Amino acid sequence: MEQGRPHTEASRTAAGVPAQATPGAHGGHHGRDELVRGEHVHGERPYAVPAPARRMPTRYSVRGQVLDALRKALLGGELIPGEVYSGPALGERFGVSATPVREAMQQLVLEGAVEVVPNRGFRVTRRSARDLAELAEVRALLEVPVVLRLARTVPAARWAELAPLAEAASAAATTGDRALYAEADRAFHRALLGLAGNRQLTAVAEELHRRAQWPAAREPAFRCADLVADAAEHVALLEALTVRDLGAVEALVRGHFTGAV
Repeated sequence: MEQGRPHTEASRTAAGVPAQATPGAHGGHHGRDELVRGEHVHGERPYAVPAPARRMPTRYSVRGQVLDALRKALLGGELIPGEVYSGPALGERFGVSATPVREAMQQLVLEGAVEVVPNRGFRVTRRSARDLAELAEVRALLEVPVVLRLARTVPAARWAELAPLAEAASAAATTGDRALYAEADRAFHRALLGLAGNRQLTAVAEELHRRAQWPAAREPAFRCADLVADAAEHVALLEALTVRDLGAVEALVRGHFTGAV
């Protein structure tokens, strides 16, 4: 286990960091989201997961903080496809018990991001190009008809309401932060489909969208330019929707799913 500078209760309180959110014996870490170091279940190589930053007074909030951090670690490539991670080890790194970690991992199981390995922990799912292609096909079958219907029925002026979300996604893309962009990307699509007024549709589509965002086992080297190009498609889609160019709308939606990052 890596050694860090010990924190006293007084120093943590003075810094405004709850004792429960402080990752054990680790301290003085710097960098994105105050990453704390963990170890692979076999002890082969370290990985980093963001430490919870806010006070977590209940089990639910602990679980929520851990879940958010794990999602960011998965999107950022810090949790590697095919590798196994144990609940107790992650709990120690977060400074919490293994229970909220396991609860968060169970949610990731439902999302298809990890799978249970009995008596060992959770393995990050290896997803093939075929898996991603199948997700893209299902998303297209669900969303293309809805967006085309919206293109025919929604007044042109309404599309301007989505412009700030498209701009936020573009701004997130320029940071190169894949997790930040993933949230902005889902927010845009959630608002777009929300215009259909079908909550069940929106919920199912968001679940498929999140699944599509998990990195594949073997994917091309990640580039910030990929995020920028993906975000630009949001802007182009709004332009096509505004002028009711149905051919362009369908092509953009289908292409967006195929090239999703």
